[in-house]
Amino acid sequence: MNVLVVGATGFIGRRFVKKLLFNKFNVKITTRKEIINMPNQVTQFVGIDLLQKIDWRSMLEGVDVVVYLAGKVNIMSRNADNLLQRYQKINCDAALDLAREMKNKEVKRFIYLSSIGVNGDITEKPFTETDIPNPFNTYAISKYDAEVALFKLKDQSNIEVTVIRAPLVYGPNAPGNFGSLIRWASKNFILPLPLDKINNARSFIALDNLVDFIFLCMKHPKAANELFLISDENSISTTQLLIKITNAFKKKPNLFFVPIKVMLFFAKLIGKVYVANSLFGSLEVDSSKAKKLLSWKPSVTMEEQLREIAHVHKKDF
Repeated sequence: MNVLVVGATGFIGRRFVKKLLFNKFNVKITTRKEIINMPNQVTQFVGIDLLQKIDWRSMLEGVDVVVYLAGKVNIMSRNADNLLQRYQKINCDAALDLAREMKNKEVKRFIYLSSIGVNGDITEKPFTETDIPNPFNTYAISKYDAEVALFKLKDQSNIEVTVIRAPLVYGPNAPGNFGSLIRWASKNFILPLPLDKINNARSFIALDNLVDFIFLCMKHPKAANELFLISDENSISTTQLLIKITNAFKKKPNLFFVPIKVMLFFAKLIGKVYVANSLFGSLEVDSSKAKKLLSWKPSVTMEEQLREIAHVHKKDF
């Protein structure tokens, strides 16, 4: 099978390409700059800027499946309209241009990695595929716009579309807030955090579990023209997550209790409500559709993935 991966140099993309190569797939990737240490069996298309108009035709020659993992998450801009426009170009417009070109090249399947943020940022019960979308920020809006347009496009062509909405992904060298937690846990002296006794419930997905699911969706006939929400087996609280992370480094967490109402009050004062929601609110995902329809199940536990994270971090630092 010949696979074109867009977003192959990112946190998820690097791991996914590694799995494709291990399984002897022919791999093409897009990149802005040539990757010197990329295996020779990977065909690189260099100089691809998703903010610009791209001619996808040569990249799609002989390709069976396209996997779109690219996504712009953090763009610093004072202009809200410009911010949404830049999100749209990478998360939506480039994906649609590529999918449209697939019609001319008879490429069969397009897999699009979306975000659980399309459903919302907080739950009272686990999100499912049948819930009404409620994207809560510009990033999620751009992802949802891409989903709608892609499913509309598949109705007008023979392209098979698979959309995957995932919660926060964690693994070795994870970016963002999870990476910050790893650096916190790895210190010789763990700074105290006021996050003891947080009784929320949040879903996460290990990098290996997400990569395995994307790989399954490339081949499984029942994945065609479907939306999937996926996560690890169990949801956990913020406090439990911190304990598991520090345990992976064979340490004890340094946590103390502050009432959530107090922390929410100060979060609102400094404009960090979204951060507060991610720490204190619940966000659960129901993965039962993926399990029933595709017979999928997570391949690693959170403890196993966290041990790998700790091992890689110690080796790098």
